[in-house]
Amino acid sequence: MLKLKQKRPAYRRLEGWAIGVLLAAGAIKECDDHGYMQCRGDPDARQRAYDTAREEPFPGCSPTDAVAAVHDVLGAVGETCPDCR
Repeated sequence: MLKLKQKRPAYRRLEGWAIGVLLAAGAIKECDDHGYMQCRGDPDARQRAYDTAREEPFPGCSPTDAVAAVHDVLGAVGETCPDCR
């Protein structure tokens, strides 16, 4: 008999989920050469990310905690790639 494996969630940690939300909203981008995340400085994209976090939080997480995670990731992302200087 064929056993089907249960599908794993797309994100295992809240931080990875927050990065995915920010990338999808266009609030951050990845450096093409080095892979570092860079803030795009777009307030509308940030608001879209916060709205997404509020409306579709990480599984098992409250909307408040999801918004806080997005805020924390945004605070840790710089505007320039450290290796491109």
